[in-house]
Amino acid sequence: MTDPKKFNVLFLCTGNSARSVMAESILNREGLGRFQAYSAGSHPAGRLNPYTVDLLRRNNYPVEQLRSKDWEEFARPGAPELDFVFTVCDKAAGEVCPVWPGQPMTAHWGFPDPATFEGSEAETRAIFAEVFRQIYTRITLFIALPMQSLDRLSLQKRLDDLGKAPAPTA
Repeated sequence: MTDPKKFNVLFLCTGNSARSVMAESILNREGLGRFQAYSAGSHPAGRLNPYTVDLLRRNNYPVEQLRSKDWEEFARPGAPELDFVFTVCDKAAGEVCPVWPGQPMTAHWGFPDPATFEGSEAETRAIFAEVFRQIYTRITLFIALPMQSLDRLSLQKRLDDLGKAPAPTA
């Protein structure tokens, strides 16, 4: 009996400090070993947003291995062969991406940028929690897709549809 394929997934955002990092953490835990998630940015901030780190810790997600990194890291020789690449911010979706190893399926899953929110501490934490919940919901729908039974075109449509669906609200 062969183990099912483990899918490599890259989440992209401009700064790689909040949304893409949340997505990486969520998929790595909720994917139950079926996925290896990564995140990167076109212009990485060089540090993780402290609200992101705090939110992940409070929800018992490991943060030790997380870091803000450039997307070129995943286009170099020896980089993991990617199965999926998702942009999670509108700015990164409009940029010219590097050529990724393999032939990954791509889709845009836009989420509001909590890092640009200006408000009180409580309001900021609430915005980060809402974006986290939206990302979590979309990733759980992605995980539930019957990947082995869908042809490439059908799977691409499902990925695109996930990104076009309005982000669920509380």
